[in-house]
Amino acid sequence: MTGNEPLLHAWHIEDRDYRRQEERRGRRFAYETLDPARTAVVVVDMVPFFVGANPYCRGIVPNIRHLADHLRAAGGTVAWVLPGRTDRTPVGDEFHGPEAAEMFRACGGSGPLATRLWPGFSIAADDILVEKTAPSAFFPGRCPLHELLRQRSIDTVLITGTVTNVCCESSVRDAWTLGYRVIMVADACATGRDEDHNATLRTVYRSFGDVRPTADVLALIG
Repeated sequence: MTGNEPLLHAWHIEDRDYRRQEERRGRRFAYETLDPARTAVVVVDMVPFFVGANPYCRGIVPNIRHLADHLRAAGGTVAWVLPGRTDRTPVGDEFHGPEAAEMFRACGGSGPLATRLWPGFSIAADDILVEKTAPSAFFPGRCPLHELLRQRSIDTVLITGTVTNVCCESSVRDAWTLGYRVIMVADACATGRDEDHNATLRTVYRSFGDVRPTADVLALIG
């Protein structure tokens, strides 16, 4: 191994967490069915800045592509969410340091949105393509995604992308707060370490939504 090959996280949910939910609601997963026409796969921050530097991000590209293709074919929605350039703030400079703050402000790239996405993806005419200027794709006033999904009567979101424990987790929390049925796709999200990835999966599964692998979600889409 050279260190450049795509990787997938060794993800897991502990048996005690599965048992806890089974005891509470009588089943392992909250959402045992979904309506493809009312479902959106939300792809968070899959841009060269993140994907090119992280083999785990490159590893999830095929799974995201499969989910997008199958959901489109079933009448669902694919939403690509890219980092937008934010205003420079004293707090950002103080927290990150000025050079790192500027790097993160520019991480989404420049030019037309469609050209900023990692080149391993294809965008269809009916896909949603938006920017966000907060970690969460559902934070009010910082991304139009919620309004666009509501126009399509979407009630279920499949969260994918990077990084698991920052923008993906933030999007899960806000989507749940807004009333969506949330499924985080365990092998279609990525961060830098298995430990961080699995900590987020546990938090999500216990408090905000289901955690399922790509194969399970494809079966739900049908």
